[in-house]
Amino acid sequence: MSTVGDSIDVIEPATERVIAKVPSAGMEETDRAVAKAKEAFATWRDVAAGDRATVLRRIAAAVEDQAMSLARLETRNVGKPISDALGEIGVVAATFAYYAGSPERLTGKTIPVPGGVNMTFKEPMGVVGLITPWNFPLAIASWGVAPALAAGNAVVLKPAQLTPLTAIELERIALQAGLPEGVFQVLAGPGSLVGERLVDHPDVAKIGFTGSTDVGKRISARASGTIKRVTLELGGKSANIVFADADLERAAAAAPGAVFGNAGQDCCARSRILVERTAMDRFLELLSTNVAAMRVGDPMDEATEMGPLITAQHRAKVASFLDDDTTVVARGSAPDGPGFWFAPTVVTPRSTDARVVTEEIFGPVACVMPFEDEEDAIAIANDTIYGLSGSIWTENGSKALRVARAVDAGTLSVNSNWSVRIATPYGGFKQSGIGRALGPDALDYYTELKNVYIAT
Repeated sequence: MSTVGDSIDVIEPATERVIAKVPSAGMEETDRAVAKAKEAFATWRDVAAGDRATVLRRIAAAVEDQAMSLARLETRNVGKPISDALGEIGVVAATFAYYAGSPERLTGKTIPVPGGVNMTFKEPMGVVGLITPWNFPLAIASWGVAPALAAGNAVVLKPAQLTPLTAIELERIALQAGLPEGVFQVLAGPGSLVGERLVDHPDVAKIGFTGSTDVGKRISARASGTIKRVTLELGGKSANIVFADADLERAAAAAPGAVFGNAGQDCCARSRILVERTAMDRFLELLSTNVAAMRVGDPMDEATEMGPLITAQHRAKVASFLDDDTTVVARGSAPDGPGFWFAPTVVTPRSTDARVVTEEIFGPVACVMPFEDEEDAIAIANDTIYGLSGSIWTENGSKALRVARAVDAGTLSVNSNWSVRIATPYGGFKQSGIGRALGPDALDYYTELKNVYIAT
C-alpha cells in the first residue's frame, strides 16, 4: 500500500488493474479535518431542523439521480455484481430520505415532577468519526452519515483504504446539495494513522465502526482513554436453521444468496446452515443443484450473481478454511485468468471445533451441519461468540417464534434471509457489536440525552 504523502492505488478485483489513485491522509490531515469539523458543527447544530431536512432530501435525490454512475464505480472498486451495486445505491438514497424526516421529529419529553417541570432534549454530540468497511462501502457509510447529520453532528468519514471511491463522491454530492463545508469530510488513508487518530482525538465525541471483531475490540479499548461514545457493528457467524417441516425447495433456493451474496463478504452471511437431520439429504441435493447454477463472472454483466473476492490475500485466507477438517459436498464454478475468483463452496465439517464452524470466513464457503430437534438447533446456533443475524425456516409459526426468541442474535428473519431494513434497527448481540444502526433507534446513538428541571 502507498505511504502517507503519496497516494493509494485502488485495484479492480475483477481485473487486478489500478483504476484510480487517491491521496492518502495521515495524522496531520486528520487533525485539520477534525478542527474544521468542530468549527462547522458550531454552525450546523443551530441550523433549523427543517433546513437540515431539506439538505438531506437533496442528497437523497442527487444519489438517486447518479445511481448508475455510483453503482458502476462501486462495482469496479469492490467487485460486486452491478445489479447488487444498483440495489445498494438505492438503499443509500432511501437512507438519506428516511433520516430527512428526523430533524423535525427529534423531540424530548416533558415530565411532571414535584415542585416543577422536567424536560429532556436530544442534543447532537459534536464531531462524529465514522470508520467504514470495504464490503458495502457507500451503503454502510450512509447508515452512519445520514442519522449523524440529521441529529446536527459534523462527520469525518474514513472509508476502507481498499474502497474509497464512492465515499469521495458522496462528499462531493453533499456539498453540491448545500451541506456547509466542513460538516461532512472524507479522509482516505491507513487505519493505523487516520482511524486511530480519530479514535484518540479529544475533539471527536463519538466513533462509529463497522469491521472485524478483533479491530472493534482495539477501538473500544482506545476509545476508553477519552470516554468516547462508541457503536460497533462487528463480525458474525450467522445460523440458517432449516427444519424438516420447512418449504425445503424455497429454503434451498434462498440459501446460496444468503451466504454467497457479495461473494460471502458479508458480516451477516448465513455461513452455518443447520438442517434437521431427517431433511439433510434432500436439502443438500437441492442446495447442490442451486450452487452449481450460480453465475460467477464479470461483475458488470447484469446476469452475474457473484463476483470476485476483494484481494489475493483475502482469497488465500478464505481458501485456508478448506482443510482436512472439512469435506466439500458442492462447488460452483469461477472464471480463470485475472481477478480474485473463488468458486462458491459447500462443506460439511468433520468436527464441531473446526475453523470453518467457529471462525468468520468472510468468503463464499457455507458449512452445513445436522441437528436433531428444536433444542439441539438452538444450542448449535448459540454456540458461537457472535450474535449478529440469522434465519429460521419452518411452516410452524409457534416454533418459529420460540426459536427466534431463544437464538442469541440481534437481527433474525423467518422464512427469509433478509437482514437489513432501513426503518428497523440493525445490530448484534455478544461480540457482534454494541449499539444499533438504522431505524429510529439509530438517532439515540448520535445524540446525548439532556435533562432540564425548572422549579415552579
